[in-house]
Amino acid sequence: MQKVFVGRNYVGSITLPETKEAKQIFYRIQKVFASREPLSVHTLFSAKKLAQLKSYQKGGAREELENLEMYIELGKIMGFTTADARQLKSAIELINDNAHTHFNITRRVTLINKKKRSKTERSYLFWDIENFSNISSIFNDLIEPFSIEDEHIYLAANPDSLYLKKREWEANLYDYGKTLQSFNFTKCDHGKNVADDVLLETFIALDLRNSDIYMMTFDRELKERFKAVCHNSNNLFIMNK
Repeated sequence: MQKVFVGRNYVGSITLPETKEAKQIFYRIQKVFASREPLSVHTLFSAKKLAQLKSYQKGGAREELENLEMYIELGKIMGFTTADARQLKSAIELINDNAHTHFNITRRVTLINKKKRSKTERSYLFWDIENFSNISSIFNDLIEPFSIEDEHIYLAANPDSLYLKKREWEANLYDYGKTLQSFNFTKCDHGKNVADDVLLETFIALDLRNSDIYMMTFDRELKERFKAVCHNSNNLFIMNK
């Protein structure tokens, strides 16, 4: 978690996305805010990049969208307006959806614990929702096509992210007739059982065999930790970049 300060006052924490420019953008926003200069999408992107985002982007502009989400979250914490960022985010999503390039997870999952997929009996989903919160893609590309049952879906979120995103998550889940409590959802505590550890400990405790395991996160370390403890009868799928 990255602590956020306004002057010397601590105002909250945020999970930085795993993008190339996340830290640079985070500190740039803090610097501009501290200097009382106006913040806008131009703080995040150059004029050339903004022009490019008006058309289809290979990969659905995932990193740009994640940086925008971070900016919007910081606006909530620090108290600056993010209307232009929300508008840009909606435009990017619309443009890429219209180009029939939905962020299709099934095209981006990779089998990492063996060379060839083995026969399995059931499927499980371990979902780091605060790190990978594209709810529509999770349902459209994984849960529904592979008939993953609610009781086989495990989610976890840390308190700060839950506070910031719960309404958004619940609103998106509502479209599928679900809430966070429809699944095995764990609200973590501050500092001791972060979401990554909870998901990993749950996976170890289940001691699964002959199953398809989908680990939805962009966290490289968590992917490797899952791989290290995954039984070789399972097929372990993770997100690639």
